Amino acid sequence: MKVILDTNVLVSGIFFKGVPYEILLDWKKGKFKLIVSHSILNEYSAVIEELSKKYSNFEATQILEKISLNAKIYFEIALPEQICDDPDDDKFFALALASKTKIIISGDKHLLHKSGYSGIRVLKPTEFLTQYLRKA
Repeated sequence: MKVILDTNVLVSGIFFKGVPYEILLDWKKGKFKLIVSHSILNEYSAVIEELSKKYSNFEATQILEKISLNAKIYFEIALPEQICDDPDDDKFFALALASKTKIIISGDKHLLHKSGYSGIRVLKPTEFLTQYLRKA
């Protein structure tokens, strides 16, 4: 299964505990394939670097290196039109279309409101965890 993580989900999983952290642990165990693009990696990097300044014991380069080495990198496709109210969020759909990924994990309302676009589901972290990783 291929999955795209919104930046906030990734950052929450790295710096805090809870469901995003559990999702990252499951990725490390190989339960799904993380899909990224260069622009999303750049966004991950900028946010992680900024937060790592607040957390002095945190080594951001190790996390970013692990993602770069273990995630599948695709080039985003050009979208025919803006999808999200926040155009900066369109890159997640552009990547999903390019990589034929059907799941984006996010808590961002701009992404969540567009769930279903071209068959792409946008799931909150808890929904993804219960529907795909912790099935009863």
